[in-house]
Amino acid sequence: MRTLGLFCLSVALLCSAVALVHITSVQQSIVAVAPRSYLGFDRNDYPGDDALPILRKTFTFTSYWLSPPPGEKSSSWLGKRALLQAQGFGFLILFNGRETRSIKTSVEGKQKGQRDAKTAAELAQEEGFPHNSLIFLDIEEGGRLPAAYHEYLLAWQEALALREFRAAVYCSAMPVDEGHGATITSAQDIHAHMGKHALIYWVYNDACPPSPGCTFPQTVPAPPASGFAAAQIWQYAQSPRRKEFTASCPKNYAPDGNCYSPGDSKERWFLDLNVSSTPDPSAAR
Repeated sequence: MRTLGLFCLSVALLCSAVALVHITSVQQSIVAVAPRSYLGFDRNDYPGDDALPILRKTFTFTSYWLSPPPGEKSSSWLGKRALLQAQGFGFLILFNGRETRSIKTSVEGKQKGQRDAKTAAELAQEEGFPHNSLIFLDIEEGGRLPAAYHEYLLAWQEALALREFRAAVYCSAMPVDEGHGATITSAQDIHAHMGKHALIYWVYNDACPPSPGCTFPQTVPAPPASGFAAAQIWQYAQSPRRKEFTASCPKNYAPDGNCYSPGDSKERWFLDLNVSSTPDPSAAR
């Protein structure tokens, strides 16, 4: 009986060990496939070569303007792709979209969408970005967009595809009141109109909540926390802060209302803050 008891005990211990190994293996598998988010920054002006090693300590990716940013006549980012890539940055490639007031008809929208896609693709090639990179069309206006503008977006997507680049958009995920209790975001409106023409969405929503304000959390929130489930990149803080949306945010902005990198003790490079589901949102390295 004693021998039989020892045998049973040995079997029990072996089974427990096998079960523990199995559980550990499953846990490791879950960790391995669990989604991860990455911090990035964007700004209209290139911060300068000296800023890159400091910013790289906090950020995985950066914006990169092909066209002049809104209100500017040129892009200071041009010619900096190789240096940024050497520092290990991923990219958010940007092209400035038209304002809705500049597109009056569907025909005009199609023509301008094709023209902008051609220009963006040519600039991306000149900068050395590979084919199949994502180029984000910057759309600053929130809420519902006119029908002619949706023709512009569709033409942008189709014309970029013909030039072997992929279309993406930067747009608002902040609700706009349409009356009678109804709201709409430009992200929702674009998504509803694109149909089978898939886009990658980089959305902005700096209101608190859902934004954590000007912070650099170790556990980074996922882009769908922006309020738009299809978002793959979320701009959760802007510089300077917009007081009408950030009044409920934690008091983590600088006294001048801007966001600065934790390593930037001289506070020279004010930033917008982003989180992405990939370290290279434009797949451009």
